[in-house]
Amino acid sequence: MLNMYKEQNGSAVKLALEGRLDTTTAPSLEGELKGFIDGITELVFDMEKLEYISSAGLRVLLSAQKIMKKQGDMKLIHVSDEVNEIFEVTGFSDILTIE
Repeated sequence: MLNMYKEQNGSAVKLALEGRLDTTTAPSLEGELKGFIDGITELVFDMEKLEYISSAGLRVLLSAQKIMKKQGDMKLIHVSDEVNEIFEVTGFSDILTIE
């Protein structure tokens, strides 16, 4: 299960993710992003309560990163050690901005 909490302030959006971002839940995140990403100049994913991310979740983040490179910045904050390890093993820690 994945819960998403969105805060928007003008063209900046913070999206807090809670639970698991996997094959089952990635499409809902992808749909949510498609609904608001146009015109956004700053996208922040708060991953403090994200327990797990699969390759499907990584694909959604990579897709968002490609869009945001053209129109602004994207970063991930409060990434847990478990999720950060997945980013490091897959090489995503070199692609994504993680704070």
